Amino acid sequence: MTGPRLVVRHLTKRFGALVANDDISLAVEAGELHCLLGENGAGKSTFSGCLYGLLQPDHGEIEIDGRKVELTSPAKAIACGIGMVHQHFVLVPSFTVLENIVVGTGSGLSLDTGVARRKILDLSRGFGLELKPDRLVSDLSVGEKQWVEIVKALYLGARLLILDEPTAVLTPQESERLFAVIAELKAAGIAVILISHKMNEVMRSDRVSVLRKGKLVGTVRTKDVTREDLTMMMVGRPVAQVHARAKAPHGEAALRVEGLSLTRGGRAYLSDIDLDIGAGEIVGIAGVAGNGQDELLEAIAGLARPDRGRMLLGPEDITRLSVQDIARRGVGYVPSDRFRDGLVSDFTIAENLILGQHWDEHWRSGPFLDDAATAKNAETAISSYSIMASGPDMLCGRLSGGNAQKVILAREFAKARHLLLCNQPTRGVDIGVIEFVHRELLRKREEGCAILLVSEELEDIFALSDRIAVMFRGEIMGVFPRAAANIAAIGPLMAGHRPEAAA
Repeated sequence: MTGPRLVVRHLTKRFGALVANDDISLAVEAGELHCLLGENGAGKSTFSGCLYGLLQPDHGEIEIDGRKVELTSPAKAIACGIGMVHQHFVLVPSFTVLENIVVGTGSGLSLDTGVARRKILDLSRGFGLELKPDRLVSDLSVGEKQWVEIVKALYLGARLLILDEPTAVLTPQESERLFAVIAELKAAGIAVILISHKMNEVMRSDRVSVLRKGKLVGTVRTKDVTREDLTMMMVGRPVAQVHARAKAPHGEAALRVEGLSLTRGGRAYLSDIDLDIGAGEIVGIAGVAGNGQDELLEAIAGLARPDRGRMLLGPEDITRLSVQDIARRGVGYVPSDRFRDGLVSDFTIAENLILGQHWDEHWRSGPFLDDAATAKNAETAISSYSIMASGPDMLCGRLSGGNAQKVILAREFAKARHLLLCNQPTRGVDIGVIEFVHRELLRKREEGCAILLVSEELEDIFALSDRIAVMFRGEIMGVFPRAAANIAAIGPLMAGHRPEAAA
């Protein structure tokens, strides 16, 4: 099938005085991968919400396959052939794959589970997926949960599939698998709208529509533009690639980890880890997610108690200290999941900025928080970190992902006088925020702070690290100076092949 699958004309959506989508018109062809690109707060989520019936536009028209539709609810959107896979999956962990896919289909007691199971298997195999209908969703990997969301949309007859930041929580291998599935969807005539911040993914699309401050800047064929062109359209200015300048070998270790091992529930997450970081040095940890990176940072931060080994901050042994005592010694910790572990969504920006320090006298007036002091602190952070917010009293749950990340960075960078533990600092944020994060990390490095950086984005690791360590199944497979580190050197280690085995 050829021709527009989706046509949007003059779509406008307001929230009070804020115009989130301003007179947007665009079309998406059948069998096309169409990327929606823009900074945090540019209006992408609002636009996709209008397409999926989560929001109703104040003005404009939407056509599906040449027919004008009123998308008053997600059920209506699904009935019109629109499916959406959200960044945070909408699944019931205690249900099976089959139950999650058929729930809400309206079949009731008349559902023939045998027919449903065969249809799920046919869809899975047809698009190169491997789903077992009777497995519990709670037992699935993150990548498998995404397959469930995609198959559910296809089961419900989606001809237009919206993918919201689909690789934000996927490993590189799972991301490649996703794009192979997208190719199969395109071949079947299904239109795909991809919302992504990652330029390497954006450049794999057929066309790109760029939003800035709620307006459509333009729609271009991807093959006719460069990354730099799209970046200029997205942020309205050039964005420089930030790379750390080479440094002399580090001196005395600010942090030394010796023989660290950690077991949980009978599973070894860390096995005899030896690692040191010098003052003013960034050591990057490369590796596929789930190979002990989270546990290593949690152990150093005091959130997990190791079974063996010790950790020295300068000359002091911090192995058995509490989270509070470690933080008081000048250690900042940026967790991988900003809303689960880094922020309290129902707290204000001012309150979140003093989390972990709220017991200190500086923030208190008797038994209560000093509102004036916390508000002044928040105003300074909002200004210094360019946090887009209405003010210190804004709830963090209302912030975009990039601005929420800036709140965490402002808090933890202030704590990190000696050591900064930074886990996935650029996950799910746009290129403008990535540039900002990179510059701030290098600023802390120049201040003499030791930084342990974990990122699934190898671009982060190569751009910022003085040395690069590779982790696999809880072990350090090798450590390289940046000049000697490349994909050919660290790729086999990330897959578990030791240097002597590769030689």
